This record gives sequence, structure tokens and C-alpha cells, in this order.
Amino acid sequence: MSNEFRQEDFFTLSATQPGDAQSIYSASPVGGVVTTNVNKVAHWAQSSSLWPALFGLACCAIEMMATSSSRYDLARFGSEIFRASPRQADLMIVAGRVSAKMAPAVRQIWEQMPDPKWVIAMGACASCGGVFNNYAIVQGVDLIIPVDVYVAGCPPTPEALIEGVQLLQKKIMAGIPNPADPKSYAPEVVNDPNFGRVR
Repeated sequence: MSNEFRQEDFFTLSATQPGDAQSIYSASPVGGVVTTNVNKVAHWAQSSSLWPALFGLACCAIEMMATSSSRYDLARFGSEIFRASPRQADLMIVAGRVSAKMAPAVRQIWEQMPDPKWVIAMGACASCGGVFNNYAIVQGVDLIIPVDVYVAGCPPTPEALIEGVQLLQKKIMAGIPNPADPKSYAPEVVNDPNFGRVR
């Protein structure tokens, strides 16, 4: 059979076999019954519409902004809407180093985000403190909020962040739960303004 559109396809049911030309105007589409469960649909919807919070702390934020530009176009992956309010976001991309002074604000913004919510630690500084091994910088944002995906680099490229978003989407689709909140297993570190670091 030909794979070209024919005039009669617009008015008849002649193209009903997979591989045949099927017009968008045909009376019956090719296919059949789709079965799934509610969890899979919910995971698909959550992974396909991640809304990141506008939250950049240092140089990695420039790379994060570049991912939404026309060259990299994060919108292709369902994350085009950067929200200014944490109450409208479900993804926090911690882009840059977190100082001990900024850590309580990071925790508060994360707590204001509605569930379900996810966190990407973007760059070496957010992941482990980077080159700043001192009392002023938190040695990994996972000391104050749970992190789902770590993106390596100093700074990571926009492609690396897009790869991190895709890894997070695969994790959501698989139904993998979020990591434990640090407040549940290390409340003394979360509540300590120095986050366990000695001066």
C-alpha cells in the first residue's frame, strides 16, 4: 500500500491499518484501546511539566539561564516555565554555592514549594562545596534539603543541566521516591547556623 495521502482518506475509513496513510480528518483513528493505571498517568504528567523555581546563587545561574534560551530550549523537555514564586514551582535548581547565611532561605523556599517537589544540585559548589572548603560555604546543599539529581561541573554546561532534567524525568516516571529530608536524620545539622562546621 502507498504511504501517500489520498483524497478518499479525508472522507472514508480506507486507511485503518498501521503503516497506511492516515489523515487527521479521517472518521476513525488508527489504534485501539489504551490501558494503564493512574500512577503512570500521574508520573507522566509530573515529569512532562516540571516548573523550576527562579533560584540562582552564583555563576552556575548563568548556565541555568542559558538552558532556557533559543539555542538550548529547555521548553522542549517540559520545563519552560520558570516561576518566581516557590508556591508555583515543583523543581528547585540550586545553581551555585550556598553560603551559611543563605542556607536558611534555601530551606524556607524549599518548604514553601508544594508536594511533590524535586531538587537538582547544579555544579560542584551546590553538590559538595566545590573549591570553597571553609566555614562560610555549606559543603553540599544536601545538608539542608534532599537532593534528587546532582549535575557535575564547574560550571556545568547547559547540556549537562538538560541531561540532569532528563534523569529527573526518568526517575519520576519510574516512581522512585524522593530522598529523605535531612531534618529527619540530622536535625542538629539543619538547625545549626554553621551546619556542623567548626569555626
